[in-house]
Amino acid sequence: MVRVDIRKDGAENVRYDYNGYFAYVRKGLLSSYPGFAADSHWHDDLEWISVISGDMDYNVNSEVFHLEAGQGIWVNARQLHYGFSPEHRECIFTCVMLHPMLLCASQQIDRDFIMPIITDESFPYILLDSHIPWQQQTLDLIQCVYDIRESPYAPLHIQSLFYRIWILISENATTVRKKAGVSDRKLSILKDMLSCIQENYSSRITLAAIAAAGNVSSSTCLVLFKKYLQDTPANYVTKYRIKKAMNLLSKSDLSITEIAFDVGFRGASYFAETFRKNCGCSPSEYRERHAAP
Repeated sequence: MVRVDIRKDGAENVRYDYNGYFAYVRKGLLSSYPGFAADSHWHDDLEWISVISGDMDYNVNSEVFHLEAGQGIWVNARQLHYGFSPEHRECIFTCVMLHPMLLCASQQIDRDFIMPIITDESFPYILLDSHIPWQQQTLDLIQCVYDIRESPYAPLHIQSLFYRIWILISENATTVRKKAGVSDRKLSILKDMLSCIQENYSSRITLAAIAAAGNVSSSTCLVLFKKYLQDTPANYVTKYRIKKAMNLLSKSDLSITEIAFDVGFRGASYFAETFRKNCGCSPSEYRERHAAP
Protein backbone atom coordinates (compact mmCIF):
# COMPACT_ATOMS: atom_id res chain seq x y z
CA MET A 1 0.00 0.00 0.00
CA VAL A 2 1.16 3.54 -0.76
CA ARG A 3 1.48 5.97 2.11
CA VAL A 4 1.80 9.72 1.65
CA ASP A 5 4.32 11.33 4.02
CA ILE A 6 2.77 14.49 5.47
CA ARG A 7 4.66 17.40 7.02
CA LYS A 8 3.41 19.11 10.17
CA ASP A 9 1.85 21.93 8.13
CA GLY A 10 -0.18 19.31 6.28
CA ALA A 11 1.78 19.55 3.04
CA GLU A 12 3.20 16.41 1.49
CA ASN A 13 6.88 15.77 2.20
CA VAL A 14 7.81 14.63 -1.30
CA ARG A 15 10.44 11.90 -1.42
CA TYR A 16 12.38 12.90 -4.51
CA ASP A 17 14.08 10.35 -6.73
CA TYR A 18 17.41 12.12 -7.09
CA ASN A 19 19.72 13.48 -4.42
CA GLY A 20 19.58 17.27 -4.50
CA TYR A 21 17.26 17.35 -7.49
CA PHE A 22 13.56 17.99 -6.95
CA ALA A 23 11.89 15.45 -9.22
CA TYR A 24 9.52 12.59 -8.40
CA VAL A 25 8.60 10.15 -11.21
CA ARG A 26 6.44 7.06 -10.69
CA LYS A 27 4.00 4.68 -12.33
CA GLY A 28 1.20 3.96 -9.90
CA LEU A 29 -1.73 1.64 -9.29
CA LEU A 30 -4.82 3.09 -7.66
CA SER A 31 -5.33 -0.26 -5.93
CA SER A 32 -2.11 0.32 -3.99
CA TYR A 33 -3.89 2.99 -1.95
CA PRO A 34 -6.21 1.99 0.91
CA GLY A 35 -9.78 2.02 -0.33
CA PHE A 36 -8.58 2.99 -3.83
CA ALA A 37 -8.13 6.58 -2.62
CA ALA A 38 -4.98 8.63 -2.11
CA ASP A 39 -4.59 11.01 0.80
CA SER A 40 -5.91 14.50 0.24
CA HIS A 41 -2.73 16.58 0.24
CA TRP A 42 -0.91 19.56 -1.20
CA HIS A 43 2.69 20.51 -1.90
CA ASP A 44 4.87 23.18 -3.48
CA ASP A 45 5.62 20.92 -6.44
CA LEU A 46 3.79 20.99 -9.75
CA GLU A 47 2.09 17.67 -10.48
CA TRP A 48 1.12 15.87 -13.68
CA ILE A 49 -1.09 12.77 -13.74
CA SER A 50 -1.41 10.79 -16.98
CA VAL A 51 -3.83 7.85 -17.09
CA ILE A 52 -2.38 4.84 -18.91
CA SER A 53 -5.27 2.40 -18.46
CA GLY A 54 -8.48 2.22 -16.47
CA ASP A 55 -9.99 5.36 -15.00
CA MET A 56 -10.14 7.40 -11.82
CA ASP A 57 -11.87 10.41 -10.32
CA TYR A 58 -9.63 13.32 -9.39
CA ASN A 59 -10.47 16.00 -6.83
CA VAL A 60 -8.84 19.44 -6.95
CA ASN A 61 -10.11 21.94 -4.39
CA SER A 62 -13.51 20.16 -4.30
CA GLU A 63 -13.93 19.97 -8.09
CA VAL A 64 -14.08 16.35 -9.25
CA PHE A 65 -13.09 15.19 -12.73
CA HIS A 66 -13.29 11.77 -14.33
CA LEU A 67 -10.04 10.80 -16.05
CA GLU A 68 -9.75 7.95 -18.53
CA ALA A 69 -6.90 6.47 -20.58
CA GLY A 70 -5.35 9.16 -22.77
CA GLN A 71 -6.33 11.91 -20.37
CA GLY A 72 -4.53 13.60 -17.52
CA ILE A 73 -4.34 16.67 -15.35
CA TRP A 74 -1.79 19.28 -14.33
CA VAL A 75 -2.16 20.50 -10.74
CA ASN A 76 -0.63 23.82 -9.76
CA ALA A 77 1.37 24.35 -6.56
CA ARG A 78 -0.33 24.33 -3.14
CA GLN A 79 -3.66 22.98 -4.40
CA LEU A 80 -5.56 20.38 -2.36
CA HIS A 81 -5.88 17.24 -4.50
CA TYR A 82 -6.19 13.46 -4.62
CA GLY A 83 -7.22 10.63 -6.93
CA PHE A 84 -9.77 7.96 -6.04
CA SER A 85 -12.26 5.41 -7.34
CA PRO A 86 -15.59 5.09 -5.49
CA GLU A 87 -16.21 1.82 -7.34
CA HIS A 88 -12.74 0.46 -6.45
CA ARG A 89 -11.79 0.17 -10.12
CA GLU A 90 -8.15 -0.20 -11.08
CA CYS A 91 -6.26 2.64 -12.72
CA ILE A 92 -2.65 2.62 -13.92
CA PHE A 93 -1.16 6.09 -14.17
CA THR A 94 2.05 8.05 -14.41
CA CYS A 95 2.71 10.65 -11.72
CA VAL A 96 5.39 13.32 -12.18
CA MET A 97 6.10 15.99 -9.58
CA LEU A 98 8.62 18.73 -10.30
CA HIS A 99 9.48 21.66 -8.09
CA PRO A 100 9.17 25.05 -9.84
CA MET A 101 12.63 26.09 -8.61
CA LEU A 102 14.05 23.76 -11.29
CA LEU A 103 12.91 26.35 -13.84
CA CYS A 104 14.46 29.34 -12.10
CA ALA A 105 17.52 29.93 -14.27
CA SER A 106 17.37 33.66 -13.44
CA GLN A 107 15.32 36.13 -11.46
CA GLN A 108 13.81 37.41 -14.71
CA ILE A 109 12.57 33.96 -15.76
CA ASP A 110 11.14 33.41 -12.30
CA ARG A 111 9.41 36.82 -12.36
CA ASP A 112 8.11 36.74 -15.93
CA PHE A 113 7.30 33.09 -16.67
CA ILE A 114 6.96 31.10 -13.45
CA MET A 115 5.48 33.13 -10.61
CA PRO A 116 2.65 34.62 -12.71
CA ILE A 117 1.27 31.10 -13.27
CA ILE A 118 2.00 29.29 -10.02
CA THR A 119 0.50 32.15 -7.98
CA ASP A 120 -2.54 32.65 -10.23
CA GLU A 121 -5.68 31.54 -8.38
CA SER A 122 -7.48 31.20 -11.71
CA PHE A 123 -5.24 28.24 -12.65
CA PRO A 124 -5.48 25.60 -9.92
CA TYR A 125 -5.30 22.92 -12.64
CA ILE A 126 -5.46 22.25 -16.37
CA LEU A 127 -7.18 19.14 -17.71
CA LEU A 128 -5.14 17.35 -20.40
CA ASP A 129 -6.87 15.63 -23.30
CA SER A 130 -5.16 13.68 -26.09
CA HIS A 131 -7.54 15.19 -28.65
CA ILE A 132 -6.03 18.66 -28.15
CA PRO A 133 -2.60 18.86 -29.84
CA TRP A 134 -0.66 20.87 -27.28
CA GLN A 135 -2.14 18.82 -24.44
CA GLN A 136 -1.21 15.61 -26.24
CA GLN A 137 2.32 16.99 -26.53
CA THR A 138 2.32 17.59 -22.78
CA LEU A 139 1.18 14.02 -22.10
CA ASP A 140 3.86 12.71 -24.47
CA LEU A 141 6.55 14.73 -22.67
CA ILE A 142 5.39 13.38 -19.31
CA GLN A 143 5.78 9.89 -20.72
CA CYS A 144 9.29 10.84 -21.87
CA VAL A 145 10.11 11.93 -18.31
CA TYR A 146 9.05 8.50 -17.09
CA ASP A 147 10.93 6.65 -19.84
CA ILE A 148 14.30 8.30 -19.08
CA ARG A 149 13.97 8.26 -15.28
CA GLU A 150 16.70 5.62 -14.83
CA SER A 151 19.19 7.15 -17.26
CA PRO A 152 22.49 8.27 -15.66
CA TYR A 153 21.69 11.67 -17.18
CA ALA A 154 18.06 11.67 -16.05
CA PRO A 155 18.24 15.00 -14.18
CA LEU A 156 19.52 16.77 -17.29
CA HIS A 157 16.88 15.16 -19.52
CA ILE A 158 14.13 15.98 -17.01
CA GLN A 159 15.30 19.57 -16.74
CA SER A 160 15.09 19.92 -20.53
CA LEU A 161 11.67 18.24 -20.72
CA PHE A 162 10.37 20.39 -17.87
CA TYR A 163 11.20 23.56 -19.83
CA ARG A 164 9.42 22.18 -22.91
CA ILE A 165 6.34 21.33 -20.83
CA TRP A 166 6.36 24.76 -19.20
CA ILE A 167 6.59 26.48 -22.59
CA LEU A 168 3.44 24.62 -23.68
CA ILE A 169 1.59 25.64 -20.51
CA SER A 170 2.77 29.26 -20.76
CA GLU A 171 1.89 29.62 -24.45
CA ASN A 172 -1.58 28.12 -24.00
CA ALA A 173 -2.55 29.38 -20.57
CA THR A 174 -4.75 32.16 -21.95
CA THR A 175 -6.69 29.70 -24.14
CA VAL A 176 -7.73 27.58 -21.17
CA ARG A 177 -10.97 28.68 -19.58
CA LYS A 178 -10.11 30.49 -16.38
CA LYS A 179 -11.60 29.25 -13.15
CA ALA A 180 -13.02 31.60 -10.58
CA GLY A 181 -10.50 30.30 -8.08
CA VAL A 182 -11.06 28.93 -4.61
CA SER A 183 -11.06 31.16 -1.58
CA ASP A 184 -7.59 31.07 -0.04
CA ARG A 185 -9.27 31.62 3.30
CA LYS A 186 -11.39 28.48 3.06
CA LEU A 187 -8.45 26.36 1.95
CA SER A 188 -6.32 27.78 4.74
CA ILE A 189 -8.99 26.88 7.29
CA LEU A 190 -9.25 23.33 5.96
CA LYS A 191 -5.48 22.90 5.96
CA ASP A 192 -5.35 24.07 9.59
CA MET A 193 -7.96 21.48 10.53
CA LEU A 194 -6.15 18.71 8.65
CA SER A 195 -2.90 19.67 10.40
CA CYS A 196 -4.70 19.34 13.76
CA ILE A 197 -5.74 15.80 12.87
CA GLN A 198 -2.30 14.85 11.58
CA GLU A 199 -0.60 16.14 14.72
CA ASN A 200 -3.06 14.63 17.22
CA TYR A 201 -4.32 11.43 15.56
CA SER A 202 -2.95 9.23 18.36
CA SER A 203 -5.17 10.96 20.93
CA ARG A 204 -8.92 11.36 21.19
CA ILE A 205 -9.97 14.04 18.70
CA THR A 206 -13.41 15.62 18.87
CA LEU A 207 -15.27 17.50 16.16
CA ALA A 208 -15.13 20.59 18.36
CA ALA A 209 -11.33 20.38 18.59
CA ILE A 210 -10.97 20.02 14.82
CA ALA A 211 -13.29 22.98 14.23
CA ALA A 212 -11.41 25.05 16.80
CA ALA A 213 -8.15 24.47 14.91
CA GLY A 214 -9.73 26.27 11.96
CA ASN A 215 -11.45 28.84 14.19
CA VAL A 216 -14.85 27.86 12.78
CA SER A 217 -18.04 26.29 14.12
CA SER A 218 -18.60 22.54 14.07
CA SER A 219 -21.23 22.94 11.35
CA THR A 220 -18.82 24.92 9.15
CA CYS A 221 -16.17 22.26 9.75
CA LEU A 222 -18.55 19.58 8.49
CA VAL A 223 -19.45 21.66 5.44
CA LEU A 224 -15.79 22.24 4.49
CA PHE A 225 -14.86 18.57 4.82
CA LYS A 226 -17.86 17.56 2.72
CA LYS A 227 -17.17 20.20 0.06
CA TYR A 228 -13.42 19.73 -0.34
CA LEU A 229 -12.84 16.11 0.70
CA GLN A 230 -16.24 14.48 0.16
CA ASP A 231 -15.85 13.04 3.62
CA THR A 232 -16.57 13.69 7.28
CA PRO A 233 -13.97 14.68 9.88
CA ALA A 234 -14.57 11.40 11.72
CA ASN A 235 -13.96 9.30 8.60
CA TYR A 236 -10.84 11.30 7.75
CA VAL A 237 -9.46 10.68 11.25
CA THR A 238 -10.13 6.94 10.94
CA LYS A 239 -8.47 6.70 7.52
CA TYR A 240 -5.45 8.68 8.70
CA ARG A 241 -5.05 6.36 11.70
CA ILE A 242 -5.25 3.33 9.39
CA LYS A 243 -2.48 4.75 7.21
CA LYS A 244 -0.27 5.28 10.25
CA ALA A 245 -1.02 1.72 11.37
CA MET A 246 0.00 0.40 7.96
CA ASN A 247 3.38 2.05 8.34
CA LEU A 248 3.92 0.50 11.78
CA LEU A 249 2.77 -2.92 10.62
CA SER A 250 5.30 -2.96 7.81
CA LYS A 251 8.22 -1.34 9.61
CA SER A 252 7.99 -2.19 13.31
CA ASP A 253 7.85 -5.22 15.60
CA LEU A 254 5.08 -3.77 17.76
CA SER A 255 2.18 -6.08 18.48
CA ILE A 256 -1.12 -5.40 16.76
CA THR A 257 -2.62 -4.34 20.08
CA GLU A 258 0.22 -1.89 20.69
CA ILE A 259 -0.19 -0.46 17.20
CA ALA A 260 -3.93 -0.07 17.71
CA PHE A 261 -3.41 2.09 20.78
CA ASP A 262 -0.45 3.96 19.28
CA VAL A 263 -2.52 5.23 16.36
CA GLY A 264 -5.52 6.22 18.46
CA PHE A 265 -7.85 3.22 18.52
CA ARG A 266 -9.28 2.29 21.91
CA GLY A 267 -9.33 -1.46 21.33
CA ALA A 268 -7.60 -4.09 19.21
CA SER A 269 -10.82 -5.74 18.03
CA TYR A 270 -12.32 -2.50 16.73
CA PHE A 271 -8.98 -1.66 15.12
CA ALA A 272 -8.89 -5.03 13.33
CA GLU A 273 -12.48 -4.65 12.14
CA THR A 274 -11.86 -1.11 10.85
CA PHE A 275 -8.57 -2.09 9.23
CA ARG A 276 -10.19 -4.94 7.29
CA LYS A 277 -13.00 -2.65 6.15
CA ASN A 278 -10.51 -0.11 4.76
CA CYS A 279 -7.77 -2.40 3.45
CA GLY A 280 -9.53 -5.62 2.57
CA CYS A 281 -7.40 -7.74 4.90
CA SER A 282 -6.62 -8.11 8.58
CA PRO A 283 -3.68 -6.30 10.23
CA SER A 284 -1.78 -9.57 10.56
CA GLU A 285 -2.35 -10.43 6.89
CA TYR A 286 -1.15 -6.99 5.89
CA ARG A 287 1.98 -7.42 7.99
CA GLU A 288 2.77 -10.76 6.35
CA ARG A 289 2.50 -9.22 2.87
CA HIS A 290 4.36 -5.99 3.52
CA ALA A 291 6.83 -6.61 6.35
CA ALA A 292 10.32 -5.30 5.58
CA PRO A 293 12.78 -8.10 4.72
